[in-house]
Amino acid sequence: MKKILFSLVAFCVLEVAAAQEQVVTTGPQIKFEETLFKFENIIQGDTVEHTFTFENVGTEPLKILSARGSCGCTVPKYSKDPIAPGEKGEVFVRFKSAGKRGMQNKTVTLITNMKDNQQVVLTIRGEVMLRDTEKPEE
Repeated sequence: MKKILFSLVAFCVLEVAAAQEQVVTTGPQIKFEETLFKFENIIQGDTVEHTFTFENVGTEPLKILSARGSCGCTVPKYSKDPIAPGEKGEVFVRFKSAGKRGMQNKTVTLITNMKDNQQVVLTIRGEVMLRDTEKPEE
């Protein structure tokens, strides 16, 4: 009797664990190929551009409601059209280094229509070097 009861309990535990693994996420879900772009050292005044690619791995259309750079030097552009399940989209980011120097870590915060986690943060990082303005010796 104990063996049957133990087997029954073990079976129930395994079924509950399997059921938890089979949870299907519904609604829009965004999955980026990368959320961090590291640019090489650039000279102050240069502009860096990068396109972040994503896919809607959810079951409903995904909408990016807004995209906001961490400062005026980081400007995002994105499609305002909904992205269907299984389709890909892009967020284009331009970083202008005028007036910047040293290590830079700029972010773009996306607000989406995802139910669980509406915010996604993309990062662009690198070092801005001063232009060598010394004249060569003659």
